[in-house]
Amino acid sequence: MDMHTVVVGTSGTTAQDVIAVARGNARVELSADAVSALAAAREIVDALAAKPEPVYGVSTGFGALASRHISQDLRAQLQRNIVRSHAAGMGPRVEREVVRALMFLRLKTVASGHTGVRPEVAQTMADVLNAGITPVVHEYGSLGCSGDLAPLSHCALTLMGEGDAEGPDGTVRPAGELLAAHGIAPVELREKEGLALLNGTDGMLGMLVMALADLKNLYTSADITAALSLEALLGTDKVLAPELHAIRPHPGQGVSADNMLRVLAGSGLTGHHQDDAPRVQDAYSVRCAPQVNGAGRDTLDYAGIVAARELASAVDNPVVLPDGRVESNGNFHGAPVAYVLDFLAIVAADLGSITERRTDRLLDKNRSHGLPPFLADDAGVDSGLMIAQYTQAALVSEMKRLAVPASADSIPSSAMQEDHVSMGWSAARKLRTAVDNLARIVAVELYAATRAIELRAAQGLTPAPASQAAIEALRAAGVQGPGPDRFLSPDLAAADAFVRTGKLVAAVEPVTGPLA
Repeated sequence: MDMHTVVVGTSGTTAQDVIAVARGNARVELSADAVSALAAAREIVDALAAKPEPVYGVSTGFGALASRHISQDLRAQLQRNIVRSHAAGMGPRVEREVVRALMFLRLKTVASGHTGVRPEVAQTMADVLNAGITPVVHEYGSLGCSGDLAPLSHCALTLMGEGDAEGPDGTVRPAGELLAAHGIAPVELREKEGLALLNGTDGMLGMLVMALADLKNLYTSADITAALSLEALLGTDKVLAPELHAIRPHPGQGVSADNMLRVLAGSGLTGHHQDDAPRVQDAYSVRCAPQVNGAGRDTLDYAGIVAARELASAVDNPVVLPDGRVESNGNFHGAPVAYVLDFLAIVAADLGSITERRTDRLLDKNRSHGLPPFLADDAGVDSGLMIAQYTQAALVSEMKRLAVPASADSIPSSAMQEDHVSMGWSAARKLRTAVDNLARIVAVELYAATRAIELRAAQGLTPAPASQAAIEALRAAGVQGPGPDRFLSPDLAAADAFVRTGKLVAAVEPVTGPLA
């Protein structure tokens, strides 16, 4: 377990803390001000619960059943029942890191003091995270409004000692057994608490935060592989000149062009496009890489702004306000998060598309300016990377389907009380697949471009120092270079791991300096 500790206060959290808890198993603690805020808000809820007038979420039913006033002797049962009934997920299990992010972000809102949850419930949430207990959450069940209800309900079920959860050893057991094994007492929910544990955008937000971290690495990696392909195709780096990008001042475009230019510094391959096969200009997939990669980078920046706002939010319904009111609201609606999740799937698909076009150009003897067909050792006897590009193309095709926005597909629920929903959870789930696919697509370009550069080196052309550093690190990672046909899947899997773990960026930065 990582000994890093994340302190949860009243004012939200950061993307770095989410990733530390979700992926790094960081320990979670409640700040003193959070405990005080929890206690103060609970006093307000208790006072309202004692009054005869019905208050939504405190002494009424939920959703379309909000018109029923619930007597005091049934309210504990009401809170248990909402968790049990809403824990209705189906399908495959959701990944451990997603569930940890989901639980941590719910704790973030609870700790804000706007939910009316008792301090001991919040402490139990932290204890479950710190014990490495992960509730079993299923793929399907959230419409993204009111928040991620079914996924959060499965987490709340674990707090009650019910349902199934995974222990720190990876074994799934009854949640009650796991809590007992770690000395954690199940919570007995009181007024408002069941509702407060399952009414938020935490799942889709957690997946957004992790996707942004992964995509930042992949966009930098794609700048590198685009530069390698430009080099392998004997393209010109003049199109990367900063003065050209200054007159169209999209920030991401300038960053991507600068990254590519630094990778190509000192190359003996660039600028040969007028030699044996004269070209006035390189193809769009080469020449316009900074414009496409950069537009994606700008979209990441906007998505990061939305994520930061949501990380600073207290998302619940109803909420406890500082003046003592408990008010119903619509802040649980996932539209702001759902939109950017869909935006990211679109730009990831386009990045995958332009990346595949460069790979295809490297393999086509009619467009590769002197490279052997399919980069094969003995074309005809060897097929080279022909089917590696097929695999890449299949991934790109799926990326295009995943780019269809989920947030445009609202479906009514709860007897038409919840008649417009965000589908943000679905947008997040498909984005995770898109991010995985994009890493594989970039890895295939890396595999092809490094082989092509080595074939150019055999022709007496010297690559850029950064390119050479990337090739050497890739070969040291077990990815083989040019040669006769061999079993390709292990090489492609190793190249994929090399890209997605950040090793490609780490390999070139000692030469280029830090890349954005």
